[in-house]
Amino acid sequence: MTDSPGYRSILAERYASPVMLELWGPERRARFWRRLWLVLAEEERRLGVAIPEEAIKQMREHLDDVDLTAVASYERRLRHDVMAHIHHFGDQAPAARPYLHLGATSAYVTDNADLILIRESLGILLGRLMAVLEALRDFALQHRSLPAVAYTHFQPAQLTTVGKRAALWLQDFALDAEDLSDALKSLPFRGCKGTTGTQASFLELFEGDHQKVRELDRNVAAAFGFTEVLPLTGQTYTRKIDSRVLDRLSGIAQSASKFATDIRLLQHEGEILEPAESEQIGSSAMPYKRNPVRCERICALSRYLIALRENAAYTAATQWLERSLDDSANRRLVLPDSMLAADAILILVTNVARGLEVREAVIRRNVERVMPFMATERWLLLGVRAGGDRQNLHEVIRRHSREVARAVEAGGKNDLLERLARDPAFSRVDAGALQQELDPSRYIGRAAEQVEEYIADRLDPLLAALRSIHKPIEEEVKV
Repeated sequence: MTDSPGYRSILAERYASPVMLELWGPERRARFWRRLWLVLAEEERRLGVAIPEEAIKQMREHLDDVDLTAVASYERRLRHDVMAHIHHFGDQAPAARPYLHLGATSAYVTDNADLILIRESLGILLGRLMAVLEALRDFALQHRSLPAVAYTHFQPAQLTTVGKRAALWLQDFALDAEDLSDALKSLPFRGCKGTTGTQASFLELFEGDHQKVRELDRNVAAAFGFTEVLPLTGQTYTRKIDSRVLDRLSGIAQSASKFATDIRLLQHEGEILEPAESEQIGSSAMPYKRNPVRCERICALSRYLIALRENAAYTAATQWLERSLDDSANRRLVLPDSMLAADAILILVTNVARGLEVREAVIRRNVERVMPFMATERWLLLGVRAGGDRQNLHEVIRRHSREVARAVEAGGKNDLLERLARDPAFSRVDAGALQQELDPSRYIGRAAEQVEEYIADRLDPLLAALRSIHKPIEEEVKV
């Protein structure tokens, strides 16, 4: 927290991680710009442009000593952020001043740096997604056979297991991990395209040598670890790239919100609770309360991130010809905010998933409360096998079920088994056979096997592939 009276980003102050904040900070961006100018000059020199070695040397010596105060002073005069940085860099590396930004337009540094920042951010987020997958994997396996009431329309339906429900969350996040991994692999570099994307300035620089222009484009991208270069741009790279990235981040938010919403509902039922600190206060007025505040925060941040997706889509849809500047201020907000929000969401999801409290006694009691209703179809079959009339038995069960349902809603006991055992229509059915049909494990189908098979066949191979490139990243929740 800060004592400053001015507004500060809540994402930065309360939720996002230090590593993501540092990545999107102004100093990191400025250092990327300087590396882009250095690599451009190095490659131009290698391809025959007369740039002195001393210019390259001075640029290398000042890659990281950016004075943002000096840059701000220039920008107040010039009203141009890129030129402010060029002038400041030129002050520090005077031999390089005549060659800085040679052939380039502002988007050379702004767009290429954004793509570098996006790539690094997606790598962090993929590591966080892996931590989520590992946490939910462990939870799903541990509880794969624990029967629980399943809900459709938030009304009791047939049974499932706690682990199978967790596997549904797990599968959503696994799909996000696949999407994010694909986005990382396919993320392109803008490269060296010039003012309107025609590379005319570089063609002039290399005296009409098209091959050198193409080589410059490829080599600068390779220097920053990009294997793909956009073949076509206007002045900027197509904002469809941003929109596609935000689609992936929105997918993460959708999965996270579903997960957190389910936990909130289950905490209301008293079955599964999010973790809570020993001194955590649930309410300023009601000391007894234990609210699902982390899951509520996940839902809140997810809603914000999902909305940002539309913002990026509108930006992509409203660009004019080779470029307009109405994207600039918008992207300065949307790109970092979306990454910070996704970062904060995944930190929270991992924290919740690692600390879920399963109250088996409550789950068992809720199962027992509805089990007689679940067993009615099997009781109907038992009655028919004992010689009863199927339609008559169906009506008997329907009538008793309605009466019991009203009693249960009023706080009474579910005595459907006892009622049916006493009813003449079921006189030929052994009461013990009716009782046997109340075993919850007979109603969970292949839930446990589905969890095991999904993890073995799909999730573990995915995690193994991801671990070969990335590592899981966990972080403490800030507040």
